[in-house]
Amino acid sequence: MLMDGWSVLDQAGELARSGQACALATVVWRQGPSSSQQGSRAIITAAGELRGWIGGACAEPVVIREAQRVIAEGTARLVLLGSPDQFGGAVPAGMTVVPISCQSEGALEVYIEPVLPAPHLVIVGRSPMAHTLADLSRSLGWRAELIAGRDFTAADAGRDSMVVVATQGHDDEQAVEQAVAARPAYVGLVGSKRRGGAVLGYLADRGVPRDQLDRIRVPAGLDLGRTTHPEIAVAILAELVQLRAAGALTSPGQSPAAQARKPAQARKPAQGGTAQAGT
Repeated sequence: MLMDGWSVLDQAGELARSGQACALATVVWRQGPSSSQQGSRAIITAAGELRGWIGGACAEPVVIREAQRVIAEGTARLVLLGSPDQFGGAVPAGMTVVPISCQSEGALEVYIEPVLPAPHLVIVGRSPMAHTLADLSRSLGWRAELIAGRDFTAADAGRDSMVVVATQGHDDEQAVEQAVAARPAYVGLVGSKRRGGAVLGYLADRGVPRDQLDRIRVPAGLDLGRTTHPEIAVAILAELVQLRAAGALTSPGQSPAAQARKPAQARKPAQGGTAQAGT
């Protein structure tokens, strides 16, 4: 699909707002015969669909492959399609060189950057704490959704979502079971350790695998001792920010290669049992 540069940027923004990751590729240098020009742009989706124009049949498959790596790693890269000799023999540190043999004998330097969606937080419940958590997360630019417990299903969360169940004793078990079924990056239950133990026991009896139960954080949030409802919201958001910064939020079944790119997991303080209402 051929689009001008502004249309490419608009589409990248639309994808990010809809929760879809993509990469933006821009030609920053060219040499010799080439069907692209400096400033040519394209977006590449995680599925490998290219929209825009970045070059002909020699360049396009390479750019798509490198763009998918950029999306997976969340880190921009500068890619030289050609050979070091075509670049003058001095390849800048950090540049990825991808040899290609094209009849045109042209070369391209392409900057590929990730365009990632805002973090997606699903809060199950309508308590004052849930509303506070939604407001706080939105102040960080996150996409926050408040869903009543009886209306929540696994379809409401994706593999990159974070789900906080704050139903406060109203059908906690069903809400957590739906959250686990979504296989999101994070599942946390607002409640005491005692209440959490009862919920986990129920899910175990329902046949939920142990490795899935171990992913549920009870109580959700950093342990700040006895806290008020607004402070519980702060503790939960702080934990999510910490885990994201450490690269420790991974969906079940993520490829080993993707997990290997993640830094060490964030540390959670020893739980003394955060006091939370509705238990």
